[in-house]
Amino acid sequence: MQQIDPQTLSFLRNRRSHPPKLLSGPPPSREVLMDLLVLAARVPDHGKLEPWRFVVLERATLDRLAPVLADHVAAAGGDAAAVEKARSAFASPVIVAVVSSPVDSPKVPEWEQVLSAGAVCLELVNAALAAGFGAAWLTGPAAQPEFARAHLGLGPQERIAGLIHIGQRGATPPDRPRPDVAAHTVFL
Repeated sequence: MQQIDPQTLSFLRNRRSHPPKLLSGPPPSREVLMDLLVLAARVPDHGKLEPWRFVVLERATLDRLAPVLADHVAAAGGDAAAVEKARSAFASPVIVAVVSSPVDSPKVPEWEQVLSAGAVCLELVNAALAAGFGAAWLTGPAAQPEFARAHLGLGPQERIAGLIHIGQRGATPPDRPRPDVAAHTVFL
């Protein structure tokens, strides 16, 4: 018997990310954030490998890393606008780095494990939105392997799948144009 959940369908139909510049404090408490992470971990995971992990960047760490990221972008040849954008990339109340951490497996290819980490990113954004917070999934220079390994503790085989910005909602952003799904769909 088909069970329809109109509230969830409405949420999915209307969900939208909240750009970090619209987020304010306070961040979710550690207890609430842990609940959101538990929800985020309920994703497809072939072989139950858990090929991802979380690095939570709280305010003190974000404040410490903001000038380091700006210097990193400048050293890589970024112009003044790129350096300033990097400096402001850590302005959110809390950021959760979702780390893709593939596991050696004879059965589950690495690309499938990376997709599981991506699913964690979306599930965390949706969990935060459903809990009344604003949230967005971004990457940027902080997600680049060199910076992430040096400052976020990533191992050589790990990558940042997403930086999930979470905070109190500001004004609801206007909806953006959505894809023409019919133009991207084939029925066989």
